Amino acid sequence: MKRIVLFISIVISSVLATPASAQRSRLSADFPKWGNIANTPQMGWSSWNFFMTEIDENLIKSTADKMVELGLVDAGYVYLNLDEGWHGERDENGFIHEDRGKFPSGIKALADYLHSKGIKLGIYSNTGDYSCACYAGSRGYEYQDALTYARWGVDYLKYDWSYSEDVNVKGIYTLMRNALGKAGRPVFFSMCDWGINEPWEWASNVCHSWRTAHDVGPVFLPIETSYDENGGVIWKPQSVLEVIEINAPLRKYAGAGHWNDPGMLMVGNSITVNGVNYDMTESEDRAHFTMWCMMASPLILGNDLTNMSEETMAIIKNKDLIAIDQDSLGIQGLRLKSVDSLQYWFKPLVNGDWAFCVMNTGEKDTVVTLDWSTLEVFDEISGRRTSFGAVNYSVRDLWDGGEPFNTLVRGKGFLKEQYVINTVNVTVKSHDVIAYRLTPVEKE
Repeated sequence: MKRIVLFISIVISSVLATPASAQRSRLSADFPKWGNIANTPQMGWSSWNFFMTEIDENLIKSTADKMVELGLVDAGYVYLNLDEGWHGERDENGFIHEDRGKFPSGIKALADYLHSKGIKLGIYSNTGDYSCACYAGSRGYEYQDALTYARWGVDYLKYDWSYSEDVNVKGIYTLMRNALGKAGRPVFFSMCDWGINEPWEWASNVCHSWRTAHDVGPVFLPIETSYDENGGVIWKPQSVLEVIEINAPLRKYAGAGHWNDPGMLMVGNSITVNGVNYDMTESEDRAHFTMWCMMASPLILGNDLTNMSEETMAIIKNKDLIAIDQDSLGIQGLRLKSVDSLQYWFKPLVNGDWAFCVMNTGEKDTVVTLDWSTLEVFDEISGRRTSFGAVNYSVRDLWDGGEPFNTLVRGKGFLKEQYVINTVNVTVKSHDVIAYRLTPVEKE
């Protein structure tokens, strides 16, 4: 009897001696977000901006075919994301099904088709009981939905924030992160609360990217607010410039695995609001794309790929700007200064390179004198300096493809070395940009 009592005492003592953190870890349902799938901002295409809920199997397959045919997959656009409109009903056990009228072969077969072409499938859901368009949300079904997505072969989840006013935002997004981890298939987790809950302050361990603003539209300048007959505000998209103003101050929160997301691209797109059609000029599209690349933003196309102009194609396939966005240093660009209608931006890159652009938000073309001595940068986030007075840079135009020119000419005077920093005059068109890549070269 004494031996039995002694054994029980030892067992109880060992349990009590176990650190509380170790006991909690055995009981915890926490799963870290999937790693090594967001080292650079995500690139792809989403159905929402152009097709909204009017999607089906044929549309998605033809879009996938176009992504391959046009070289977009090779350029890095590897995700094809179904937004709202794919949902069917839940069965008697609570599992969600696709709308078989729209997707007769099923989402699993669609995922297999995309995977065979080197494309990853994205899907959409919502933290609430219903989505924005009143399809089924995932609230209360997080683990079932995550398991369903894994069985289908889904690679990306955009998780919206509609009908969710009475839930804890950190808890509900962490719950889906855990569900995705438990399901066992690596999934890029894109948080979409439109920046309402300031996710940059807390979500770096929860998701791979978070929206920082409401939906951007194909408008460069802000749209005036309009009202309905009852005095209510009519929905309007945010302009490119409004979203830049929201996203620019958040650069310290971005980095490998956790990106600020100012919204899907509107290049080559148009919308109608209150009977008025909005679209952007080629210059505005170019500025929009350039600034998303400078801000290390996700590049998610939203236009009709089967009906696209050569100008739009040239913008979204600009390999030099895509390289700026996808740079492995993973630093969001900084706005050095604004002078009248001109904004001057730098982005530190690998191997000592810098991206530099000037955006003209004004209504007139402007001749700019680039005096590099007035553009010195010290970036606290990367710890990098431009050091134009000591480093010779080759400067390559990323839009016009012009010949490189040097920022610095070094010569020797009678008593000491003298540095003469070159200046150059360039024209920045209205609502457009100039963009350069600066690469250190050996001094003469």
